[in-house]
Amino acid sequence: MAIRYRLKAFLIHLCGSAILAVLAMLLVFGVWYPAPYDHITGVADIFLVVLFVDVVLGPLITLLIARRGKKGLLFDYIVIVFFQLIAFVYGLLVVAEGRPVWVVFNSDRFDIVRVREIDQRNLNQAAAEYRRASWWGPRWVSVLPPEDLATYNQLVLETAFAGVGMHLRPELYVPLLNRADKIRQEAKPLDDLKKYNNEQQLEAILAEWPAADAWLPIGTREKSMVALLRQDVPEVVAIVDLTPWPL
Repeated sequence: MAIRYRLKAFLIHLCGSAILAVLAMLLVFGVWYPAPYDHITGVADIFLVVLFVDVVLGPLITLLIARRGKKGLLFDYIVIVFFQLIAFVYGLLVVAEGRPVWVVFNSDRFDIVRVREIDQRNLNQAAAEYRRASWWGPRWVSVLPPEDLATYNQLVLETAFAGVGMHLRPELYVPLLNRADKIRQEAKPLDDLKKYNNEQQLEAILAEWPAADAWLPIGTREKSMVALLRQDVPEVVAIVDLTPWPL
């Protein structure tokens, strides 16, 4: 009977935790990190730790302490669930702070910018639509470097020595199509991808996207992939898991 009672408590807790985990997965992978951003940011590793705490650890503690008639058992349950929720919410906040909010055309590539990377210092100088980070997936924009040479040189120095690139500064953002000519100028021929990728894999991927006729690198500091382009528009046709430069 004691084992049956413990298993019942464990299963009830497990079911509740699983429901919460599924809802969190829908939010994280369906809204904040839609494919392929989940892969390119590596969020799955962090999120698996969050799910382990939520789905496994909490119910296991319940299994260990559950005993019919135990004094203070309800309080024990409340404490377990409370700390489980605290850990879960904290983990979810960490994931939220790492979510990609901008994909920025920056000189000759697309940079994916996370919430925590945004340079807040001159945010009030940004256009209204670029002052708030989206909760509904990343938006595509472009950097427009300042025309003043002294200002431009200062930004280049900050990029080199402080790691604050122009793509992290919303005050420099403009709509992506405002830089259409620059995108066309920097777009690379598809044949260049043969230098860095398995030819069969490359042909298979390109066959899925026949509209693509050019490409540019896209990525975070940790990982880079390839943005396939339709050059005449220009527009991004797809983001694919190919290597954009020598490993």
